Amino acid sequence: MVRDLLVRGMLAGFLASVLAFVFAHMVGEPQVDRAIAFEEQMAHAMGGSHQHEMPELVSRETQSGLGLFVGLGVFGAAVGGLFALAFAYVYGRIGALGARATALLMAGLGFVAIVLVPFLKYPPNPPAIGDPSTIGLRTGLFFTMIGLSLAAMVVAVIVARQLAARRDAWHAWLGAGAVFVVLALLGHALLPGIDEVPDHFPATLLWQYRMATFGIQAVLWGALGVMFAGFAKGVVER
Repeated sequence: MVRDLLVRGMLAGFLASVLAFVFAHMVGEPQVDRAIAFEEQMAHAMGGSHQHEMPELVSRETQSGLGLFVGLGVFGAAVGGLFALAFAYVYGRIGALGARATALLMAGLGFVAIVLVPFLKYPPNPPAIGDPSTIGLRTGLFFTMIGLSLAAMVVAVIVARQLAARRDAWHAWLGAGAVFVVLALLGHALLPGIDEVPDHFPATLLWQYRMATFGIQAVLWGALGVMFAGFAKGVVER
């Protein structure tokens, strides 16, 4: 059964990545182009130093087309595979939920823990923003936030199961939600903030770029949950 779930999870992840690609190409890439144009304008205003940089090895058209599609496809398939393995472990252990309900609940919780909470602490920045010398630090802090958020979600689910044995489901999930929020806020407070956005960068462009990247993840996780819910039902409830 696990093998069947894994294959279907990777398929669901890939199909979800196709939808995410369409959204990214239509909504996200225009914001990237605007950010790159802004960066070039700033470089030109400072003396045209960008003219002395090495030529790009991959064209912008390829990056926003085939490169984006392949990147999202690999990412989606990988996330879908991990999602399927987690589903195989969780199914039947978080209450009397069917396969579809379990998959949708997992997708929602995964989105909150892996996307929403880290996004609120370390929102993504366009190409024109960021000090190259701090990329290692920023990457490390971002993945640390994901780890803390996932740990908080695991604790919250454990609390929900324990409370469900004594109280009704409503109070169990309400208490678990409170635990998760407290732990997530604690993680936000413990990790240092990073703000490398220059004062002259357009606020509207920054907002649109961040909403576009958030939307890509929302489409990916939403589609993954819905598609895998249908696939999983045919495997575990046949």
